[in-house]
Amino acid sequence: MLHKSRRLARAASSCFALIIVCCLYGFGAEKMRLQVDDYQIDADLNPHSHKISARAKVRFTALEDLNVASLELNNGLRVTKVADAAGKALQAERVTQDFTVRVQLPTPLTKGNSTTLTFDYDGTLESADDSPVQGLKLASISDDTTYLLYASRWFPVNGYGINRFTSTINVSLPAHMIAIGSGTASVNTNTPAKKPGTSGLATKTYTFVSDRPSFPGTIVAGIFQEFKSSDAGLDLHVFFKPAHQSLGGLYADTAVKEFSYYVTLFGPLPSNVLNVVELPDDCGVPTAWAPQIAGIASRAVTEKVNYRLLANAISHQWWGVSVSPTAKDDWWLQDGFARYSEALYTENAAGRAGLEETVKDMSVGALAYDTVPLSQVGKLDIYSPEFQSLVTDKGAMILHMLRWVEGDEKFNRTLRTFATQFAGKPARMDDFRAIAEKDYGDKLTWFFTQWLDSTGAPEFKTKYTVYRLGNNKGFRVVGQITQDLDLFRMPVDLKIDTDGKTEEKRVEVVGTDSAFTVETYGRPRRIAIDPNNDVLKNSTDVKLRASIMRGQGLVQQGDYAAALSEYNKALEVNKNSSLAHYRVAEVFFAQHNYQAAANAYRESLNGDGEPRWTEVWSHIQLGKIFDVTGQRERATNEYRQALQTNDNTQGALDEARRYLQKPFEQTKNG
Repeated sequence: MLHKSRRLARAASSCFALIIVCCLYGFGAEKMRLQVDDYQIDADLNPHSHKISARAKVRFTALEDLNVASLELNNGLRVTKVADAAGKALQAERVTQDFTVRVQLPTPLTKGNSTTLTFDYDGTLESADDSPVQGLKLASISDDTTYLLYASRWFPVNGYGINRFTSTINVSLPAHMIAIGSGTASVNTNTPAKKPGTSGLATKTYTFVSDRPSFPGTIVAGIFQEFKSSDAGLDLHVFFKPAHQSLGGLYADTAVKEFSYYVTLFGPLPSNVLNVVELPDDCGVPTAWAPQIAGIASRAVTEKVNYRLLANAISHQWWGVSVSPTAKDDWWLQDGFARYSEALYTENAAGRAGLEETVKDMSVGALAYDTVPLSQVGKLDIYSPEFQSLVTDKGAMILHMLRWVEGDEKFNRTLRTFATQFAGKPARMDDFRAIAEKDYGDKLTWFFTQWLDSTGAPEFKTKYTVYRLGNNKGFRVVGQITQDLDLFRMPVDLKIDTDGKTEEKRVEVVGTDSAFTVETYGRPRRIAIDPNNDVLKNSTDVKLRASIMRGQGLVQQGDYAAALSEYNKALEVNKNSSLAHYRVAEVFFAQHNYQAAANAYRESLNGDGEPRWTEVWSHIQLGKIFDVTGQRERATNEYRQALQTNDNTQGALDEARRYLQKPFEQTKNG
């Protein structure tokens, strides 16, 4: 499983805050026609030539009467033979449009019966050209680091993220490389081959046995420095590249704290093994996870531990590895839960302010593409920004609001019960709803119907009158909370700042107008609706950031004109938005329209300065523009101004120093 990155997409507090979280899933119809039960995989890897030669025995059960078995396989791999359980060769059709291999069964397989198919295949895994996720190199066999993410379909896959399975995976590779996988691991050193034309180099065969149905299949191999820890009963292994070996202990300490926190919150896992693995940046994802594996991108391994990114990856051991969605419509039970688990740990580490910053990010993601109800996301393209934002950020916001409705004690009990009852099993939305209602003590139909089956969010306004009470008894505030959703119902906190004590009142907002009365001793000065952001709501800031997020999604798709349109919508909301101007500049820079880009970067510098990192990166980008237009003195001046900000978001200072030493050169890809 993985997350897809976007550079500098969010605030600078952590690398995870700089990405738009989006889990990616596989092709295929939502209704599975077969259930893969077990894999027996033997794979020989040749990192120097980037090649794989493999055999996969796939045991599956028919969920309906079958004549054809269809499984997904990376388009970079060529099937050389498919055989049935008796070893008889079968006819197989390769369909590159949907990355499938379709096998004609020798005799129909009736519902409930099982059989085994054996696939022999080979190929080269080096680039993103044949990846099932456009633009992301999810599998790479190379000398420095080899990674085969489950998402890459490097073996025949059915029902990605839904079909839980067991496996035994044997991976042979050069003896100097360390391999990391899921399950019980063992290793054997092989005798060097002495056949003509072979390298004669020693190899090792790693065996990974996963006997609990889940989603194993991710393999990472390379030259790593291993750091171990047994603190808090966790069998932790941190695998970092030699360049980051000094940070192993720091990340191990953080991983132990996060894992222990989640054990306390959600309950123990069947396995206490966790491998934190550094992934190369060319993988294109900031994080990937699998049973016992939390992978983080090399660019995120810094002296300032990116605890949010790591917390999200680790929390997937509960939400994804242990509890998984039954169907595509239930995906938020995995990614929304992991996102909010990250928020909970942020609150634990950085206090309420840290939580509120995360909630702001989640609110933007939740409303950026709120055109389809979350309960019907199965209708969306799995790879679309709409699907990704809804299942991750709106899913997380639903949990945040449920916490407000239930209260912390009941909410924590709901999460723990859900994690325990559905450990090692798929779950549906109705399963979670039943547990939440039991803990709440009443039906929550109104809550889940509103946030799962509907779209939109309120934009609160208030109007009120203040009356002075006689006999020095203070003041009475009589007013209304208004919003534009007729069927809306939620408890909303009202905060009244006075000359003396601050007063708070919980108001049941029902429909478009909801009356309230509050008595205070001091004269009321200001009334705030939902000051702690407990409810998903629209606002000027959310609208601005949502437009920017949509623009980034369009840039990723290569639609620059539509992206500029979205960024201009953001500037209509706030013409001084540094972030909006910065994003406009990025588009012009990508198009090599350097004058327009320089103008927009200067507008960013003259804007509201939010977020802070726009300053340092605008100076760096201006320096690049001056370099490519042959104005070295002006370029070095911008790089020096970048250094003066002392803001190292995403390695900004390191980049500025690099270009002070050597001028930036525009490459073909930007």
